[in-house]
Amino acid sequence: MSAHVIADDAEALAVAASLAEEFRAGASARDSERRLPRAELDKLSASGLLAVTVPADHGGADVSALTLAEVFRLLGTADGSLAQIPQSHFVYANVIRRQGTEGQRKFFFAELLSGRRLGNAQSEAGGKHVQDIRTRLESRPDGSYVLTGVKHYSTGALFADWIPVLARADDDRLHVAYVPSDAPGLTVLDDWDGLGQRTTASGTVRLDGVPVPGDRVLPHHLTFEGPQLHGATAQLLHSAIDAGIAAGALAEAAEFVRTKSRPWFESGVETAAEDPLLIQRFGELALEVRASEALLREAARSVDAARADLTDDTAAGASLAVAAAKVQAARAAVEVSSALFEVSGTRSALHSLNLHRHWRDARTHTLHDPTRWKIQHLGRFALNGTRPPRHGLL
Repeated sequence: MSAHVIADDAEALAVAASLAEEFRAGASARDSERRLPRAELDKLSASGLLAVTVPADHGGADVSALTLAEVFRLLGTADGSLAQIPQSHFVYANVIRRQGTEGQRKFFFAELLSGRRLGNAQSEAGGKHVQDIRTRLESRPDGSYVLTGVKHYSTGALFADWIPVLARADDDRLHVAYVPSDAPGLTVLDDWDGLGQRTTASGTVRLDGVPVPGDRVLPHHLTFEGPQLHGATAQLLHSAIDAGIAAGALAEAAEFVRTKSRPWFESGVETAAEDPLLIQRFGELALEVRASEALLREAARSVDAARADLTDDTAAGASLAVAAAKVQAARAAVEVSSALFEVSGTRSALHSLNLHRHWRDARTHTLHDPTRWKIQHLGRFALNGTRPPRHGLL
């Protein structure tokens, strides 16, 4: 596999904008037919966008968090499913950057620059909570490992070249094993049936005695032993997806009202777009979208600042800024995608138009982790100066 190598932030943004326009055209059909976006992901790989966080000393553009967030927001405006698929790719590329040995970084960054994709085998079902990981990484006398377990919500795994698997080793600490998608004992099932984000293929990964060389395992538990941006970076990308869904829904609602909606007979205007009550509502929705985008940019700048000077205080500030962005973006995505029907009228509810995909994507994606806990941490810091905890969801 070969891929273009993006040079800098400006090129990354230009490529993302171009691909978003291309992907937007087929988003509704892909969703309604549940047609998996393999061709679109291949274009994403070939474009070089999936390697933009590779460090400069390994040949990458090493773009800012501000740029990466905007890349995801742009993709989210086009297709809420497609934007979700590479989120874990960048999260686990960041694990390599932070916890990989020089040899591991050299190998995997070369893989990313060639266009190869990382998936996700992280979450499990049936445990006490989301961090109750029971997949086991058992050591062998020769220094290799064996993986056994079952993963759910494995977004990106079906399309991946490498599947990062979160597991507990013999010492019960968390590690990440990077497993090739064709490894013996590894099965990826396309059994995702969510009401939204229908083409993410966020199904099941089964691990039945999967062999893993020792140099493909990274000590993820070390990520949380000091100030870190792992959670803030992961949540920043989720926030960007929500902000993108909100903006995409608002744009589609405006286009529908301008071209298809009829004015209410009491309004006394010729077109729906002239109705002062609709104009007022669009203004309110635009404020929600603008607020989500502004907080997203602020959060990304906080992550960039903390990356340049990582301390307990800067890491906490970044996590809190991202928490605020995530709360607002989630609210905007759900509200705007729902209000699309309110402003557009009865015809917009036709199943054949598939305008409900925006709400279904927003409602599904915003369930990823509860914003109520983000508000808790914002409140604890505002009232008592309590820093947020160090974990991967904040």
